[in-house]
Amino acid sequence: MALTKNKKVEVVDQLANLIKDVKTLVFVKFDKLTVKDANALRSDLRNEQVGYKVAKKTLLKRVLTANNYKGEMPELGNQVAVAYGTDEIAPARGVYEFQKTHKDYVSIVGGVFDGEYKTQAEMMEIAMIPGMQGLRGMFANVINSPIQRFVIALDQIAAKK
Repeated sequence: MALTKNKKVEVVDQLANLIKDVKTLVFVKFDKLTVKDANALRSDLRNEQVGYKVAKKTLLKRVLTANNYKGEMPELGNQVAVAYGTDEIAPARGVYEFQKTHKDYVSIVGGVFDGEYKTQAEMMEIAMIPGMQGLRGMFANVINSPIQRFVIALDQIAAKK
């Protein structure tokens, strides 16, 4: 169904307001996604304080062009949605986690990170960065590893004597 000119202006204004304060945008390709799965995706993203908006490509391109992001905009495909948030990694990670179980229907096609267009591969790298809990666990392991090795070495010395 064609949108009226007033409705298009309203959608462009709405997209511009959504995008102006976010740090990351993820362009999501969704094909043959059921309503149930789309609602599940929205719910999962909402739990991580990430928004999700489906818009016509032409209107989305108009808003993105007005923001003057660096680099070249990735090809958006047929149907595109935008996941956005103020957390730098949450939108990409949220879509990536959902994509794991729905890989035939949902995929990341690119995005905007730190004011610059990113390709699909770059956004996938960003999506695979662990959460804060995971990073803290990795840091604790790095700190603990030398201490643990030292204790094992002392135990071996004590066993020989």
